Amino acid sequence: MAQPFSLQPLLELMQSRTDEATRRLGQLIAAEQSAQSRLQMLEDYRNDYAQRLREATAQGITQQTLRNYQDFLARIDEAINQQTIAVRNSQQSTAAGQEHWKAQNKRLKAIDTLSQRHDVRERYREGKQEQKLQDEFSTRRFISQDPTSKD
Repeated sequence: MAQPFSLQPLLELMQSRTDEATRRLGQLIAAEQSAQSRLQMLEDYRNDYAQRLREATAQGITQQTLRNYQDFLARIDEAINQQTIAVRNSQQSTAAGQEHWKAQNKRLKAIDTLSQRHDVRERYREGKQEQKLQDEFSTRRFISQDPTSKD
């Protein structure tokens, strides 16, 4: 009978932790992509608004309208700066999440390797045991069929 892998609870724990790290990394990647998308949207909006300012200026605008355009562009620039910081923070979180996932995966692989080695040893041991039983069976059968044996 095969001996159970003594570290099976640890293997299951490491699998659970790796699964959780994978799920968390997926969330971090999604958050980073969302932040990057918001930044791109703000940059596109700023470019569109700046183009409208150029067009309005070419047609002639009042000082008040020019000031309104400039104030709004300044607010958009501030939002872009804040979103750029958010993107950088998200990228750092994703990188940390990747490192955590790699570490968890490495630990899982180490325990899994031990489990595989255990399985190989157990199969080898069982094979030897079965061979021993087969040899004993063959020997008994040979002895029982040998007419020269004295029972």
